[in-house]
Amino acid sequence: MGNSADALVLFGASGDLSRRMIFPALYNLERRGRLDLPVVGVARSDWRLDEFVGHARRGIQEFGTHGFDDDVFTKLAERLRYVQGEYDDDDTYGRLRATLDGARHPVYYLAVPPSVFPGVIKGLGASGCAHGASVVVEKPFGRDLESAQALNDALHDVFPEESILRIDHFLGKEAVLNLMYFRFANSFLEPIWNRNYVESVQITMAEDIGVEGRGAFYDAVGALRDVVQNHLFQMVAFLAMEPPVGQGAAALLDEKEKVFRAMRTLAPEDVVRGQYASYRDEEGVDPDSDTETYAAVRVFVDSWRWEGVPFYIRAGKMLPSKVTEVIVRLKPPPQRVFAASEPGPVAANYVRFRVSPDVAIAIGARVKTAGERMAGMPVELDLFSPHAHEMTAYERLIGDALEGERLLFGREQSILELWRVVDRVVRDHGPARPYAPGSWGPNEGDALVGSDGGWVNPVLGPGPTTPDSAH
Repeated sequence: MGNSADALVLFGASGDLSRRMIFPALYNLERRGRLDLPVVGVARSDWRLDEFVGHARRGIQEFGTHGFDDDVFTKLAERLRYVQGEYDDDDTYGRLRATLDGARHPVYYLAVPPSVFPGVIKGLGASGCAHGASVVVEKPFGRDLESAQALNDALHDVFPEESILRIDHFLGKEAVLNLMYFRFANSFLEPIWNRNYVESVQITMAEDIGVEGRGAFYDAVGALRDVVQNHLFQMVAFLAMEPPVGQGAAALLDEKEKVFRAMRTLAPEDVVRGQYASYRDEEGVDPDSDTETYAAVRVFVDSWRWEGVPFYIRAGKMLPSKVTEVIVRLKPPPQRVFAASEPGPVAANYVRFRVSPDVAIAIGARVKTAGERMAGMPVELDLFSPHAHEMTAYERLIGDALEGERLLFGREQSILELWRVVDRVVRDHGPARPYAPGSWGPNEGDALVGSDGGWVNPVLGPGPTTPDSAH
């Protein structure tokens, strides 16, 4: 754990990310008594301090998760400072340094477009503001392996690696962290959590909306860069990592990094890209766009534990529901003892982790149906119910950044390994296949998993998700 911060500086303080995510998170930290430092907003907007405070208030009232308490907000507002200026103007950093008033360990949060990162880093270094400080960098961290390396080089010109916090809000979600906790806090999984018992792993991250007015941004990114290379590969690491040697953040990060190094570089035949039928009509989208709004990926982790086990990942927009779920499919028993009473295929046992919109951990099993026949039916054993009033992802991550806790932030080598896995296929790939809005994606995505029983389509509402619901 590093030094605790004595100031938080938010670049891009007048932007949408700050309004929707960061100010509600700061409000929650204040509400819990975890915020004890000045918060300095830096932005181009020509605002007075009271206008900046009003911007924060509106964001919290609209997007906050715990209501709005005037007393809590008054305490937060007293912490707020504002510096107006261009990010490439030396005077901006001079005013920032004066506003920090001798803070020794500020945290700089870059809630600005990636194209602005190098200029802000250079300004912080040239002004002396970077001494003793840490910097939080939002994703996307580069567009490919080369650009990610260039961004790392720019950061390292000013900040040492231990002062760079690469943020991925997905890692701050309670349900994602529970996945890792569940694996290592319970002994019954370990004997079967390997290639001898696991047939395949599926991760689905589905959205039932389109690009929602963000066409210009999304058209330059696509599903592979937006969620697969970062969010969903991080989930693979939680599922596939070895138990850490010792305790603490460094030991856990070491094991995650080993998974990333072991992930096989993707080839074009491991990826299916899709695009929903009306995507090119969205505002800001190129009429000839080939950007994928759906991606299905088959990745292998070349380790002793997971050799030969496929990890299937799919993510897409305009799918039937908004849901993120993991299905760990187990191999069938070595013999069909009751095959005479149960002709035909039988659903496999599985472990299910539902991350959103609800949270669940469950085991799929079979039990005998009533009657004379030795035949059964699939049932699901629920192991977890969500807790009320859990922290939001940004609240957790900002709190960790201020306290110097590094577990949920990406290391340089880990980020580069993730880009190495996808670097070829973000450039070398077939055309995006069309699919109908409201479907589970193009037929080619189904074929990718065809030999392993097909995709398990999540079911929302009453009743279990089971491999019987495969496409």
